[in-house]
Amino acid sequence: MSQVEFYTRFDQLTALLQAFAYNLTKNQEDAKDLYQETAFRALTNRDKFHPGTNFKAWSFTIMKNIFINNYRKKVKANTIMDSTDNLYYLNSGSVSISNGAEANILMEELTEMIARLDDSIRIPFLMHYQGFKYQEIADELNLPLGTVKSRIFFARKELKEMIGANYTSIPDLMDMD
Repeated sequence: MSQVEFYTRFDQLTALLQAFAYNLTKNQEDAKDLYQETAFRALTNRDKFHPGTNFKAWSFTIMKNIFINNYRKKVKANTIMDSTDNLYYLNSGSVSISNGAEANILMEELTEMIARLDDSIRIPFLMHYQGFKYQEIADELNLPLGTVKSRIFFARKELKEMIGANYTSIPDLMDMD
C-alpha cells in the first residue's frame, strides 16, 4: 500500500475514530489527544500494516490499546485529576497519614486477653479465628461438634466480659454477638 493510499484510507476513518475516542474517554479534549496519538502511531507504524487485512480494525485496535495503556498508567500513578478552575482539590491540603499505633495497642491487649483464657476454650477459639470450620476443629481435637461450638461460645463470652471490664466506656463492644 502506498503512502498516499494509506493516508487517504486513514483520513476516511477520521470521523469514526474520533467518535470512538470520545466514546472511550467521555471527554472531548481527551478524545482529541487519543485520536492524535492514534494517528501518530498508525502513521509511524504503517509498514506494520499488512495489505489485504482489515485496515479499519487495525486502526481501532491501535486506539483501543493506547486507551488501555494510558488508563493503566493513570491507575498505577494514582494521579488526582483536578478539573476545578482554581485547583481546589489539589490545594485543599486534605492529606492525611494514618497511624496504626492505636489499633496495634488494642490488638496487643486483645491478644493478652486471649492468652489468659483457659486452654480448653482458647485453643478451639483460636482455631476458629484462624479459619477452621467447627467440624475440622472437632476432628483435630477429638471432641464432639457440640462441645467445640459451646467452647467457642464460652470463649467469646469470657472475652466480652474481659473487654467490658477493661473498656467500660465503649458500649458497642458489649453488643457483639
